[in-house]
Amino acid sequence: MIKQFLHKSFSTLLAFLVLFSTVSFTIEKHFCGDVLVDVSMFTEAEKCEMEALEIQQKKTCCKDELQVVQGQDELKFSSFDDLEFEQQQFLASFAYSYTNLFKTLEKEIIPHKDYSPPNLVTDIQVLNDTFLI
Repeated sequence: MIKQFLHKSFSTLLAFLVLFSTVSFTIEKHFCGDVLVDVSMFTEAEKCEMEALEIQQKKTCCKDELQVVQGQDELKFSSFDDLEFEQQQFLASFAYSYTNLFKTLEKEIIPHKDYSPPNLVTDIQVLNDTFLI
């Protein structure tokens, strides 16, 4: 029970690790002076009201900061031909033997399956006093 729970939780953890290591996202921050006004992860950060006045006055005290978190883009794809000969030989023999593990046996024919033995009236061995010792 505990082994199955640990196995499932570890598998889930590794799946999330692979997912989050390959996902990229951007964090956008909007500052008005030195004060942080808004932080946004997937959408554009909201601007403050001072920025509308700054556009008219041509002065800028607001600034936007973008922080890009890059995921892993360089995934290595290998083929069977990239392996050495011994590794190819091992993988081929392992795959062949693994697939043969699950072959089913032929259905065994039992000719006397539906045969019902006759009713015994007397035990013949006791009647003739013949016993195997």
